[in-house]
Amino acid sequence: MSKEMLEAFRILEEDKGIKKDDIIDAVKESLRSAYKRRYGQSESADITFDEKTGDFQVYTVREVVEEVFDSRLEISLKDALAINSVYELGDRIRFEESPKEFGRVAAQSAKQTIMEKMRRQTREITFNEYKQHESEIMSGTVERFDDRFIYVNLGSIEAQLSRQDQIPGETFKSHDRIDVYVYKVENNPKGVNVFVSRSHPEFIKRIMEQEIPEVFDGTVEIKSVAREAGDRTKVAVVSHNPNVDAIGTIVGKQGSNIKKVISRFHPKRLDQKTGLLVPVEENIDVIQWVADPAEFIYNAIAPAEVDQVIFDDENSKRATVVVPDNKLSLAIGRRGQNVRLAAHLTGFRIDIKSASEYEALEVAALEEPATEEVLTEVSETSSED
Repeated sequence: MSKEMLEAFRILEEDKGIKKDDIIDAVKESLRSAYKRRYGQSESADITFDEKTGDFQVYTVREVVEEVFDSRLEISLKDALAINSVYELGDRIRFEESPKEFGRVAAQSAKQTIMEKMRRQTREITFNEYKQHESEIMSGTVERFDDRFIYVNLGSIEAQLSRQDQIPGETFKSHDRIDVYVYKVENNPKGVNVFVSRSHPEFIKRIMEQEIPEVFDGTVEIKSVAREAGDRTKVAVVSHNPNVDAIGTIVGKQGSNIKKVISRFHPKRLDQKTGLLVPVEENIDVIQWVADPAEFIYNAIAPAEVDQVIFDDENSKRATVVVPDNKLSLAIGRRGQNVRLAAHLTGFRIDIKSASEYEALEVAALEEPATEEVLTEVSETSSED
């Protein structure tokens, strides 16, 4: 060990972000381990580091005793006095050992310990770097593909974009520059995993925060987002300034803000007939959020009209929405999409009924008690007979 070691420590600290004290601790740990291999124990080993010379010193510490039972831990008073006449029983004497005596085993152990320390430290640095970007949008470059993921280079790590986190139908080529939403960062012994998405509802919200100043500064708040990526999204918004229209702000003049938002993530798919890449359309419906749940559900069912909203007495998060007969299919939407998005947006389980269907159910409910009353009267008359 020498001044060259000090220089190596400095380079590791500056280039890899690994603290010198951590490296020194790793070397001490490896020397202690090598000592234990040689002597069968490490309790008597005292290891120091000279900051000026860059040298490590290994000492064995022995206690001065009358009778020696373990020469690795003890020294007789007679032998101690031969070294220095001031020693007494109970004193502890340090004997310097040369790290070179541990040979190749110690060097290899030190190297392995330092490398593991470096891996842990580098992993921790990478984890902390990307953990702070969790729930944010990052821009990256498509690097490679396999059966499960598209790997997106975010700078010092490849993030994983799974099939379910992609917008259905979108295609990418190597070196494409794309925006992704970081929704989870994991630190495990094998390394740091960063999971990203383009289909996540929060992806839309973060883009709106970046593209629309009133959303960024909090004048207009996005309360919730429901999304079926590549097809349709509902966004519930509210203004905290009475002079600012929430929906108008999000949409922008002649739809300018919505166009900016869509341009940030607008995917393309391969048209099988033409062989050309064509845009994947995704419509964004902007909904007025209100504190009253009935009115909020009313708004969320748009573009369909709503006659009434009835809440379930037994389940506070369930509601029946009654719509005009001729608006039933519009309220439900294609393959149930409209009511499904409305449910996700509001947090309620929503059952859609046409006006005539609901009226029939009400009539049946009113007739049921009357029927029971007639049956009771018949039963009582029979008993009297």
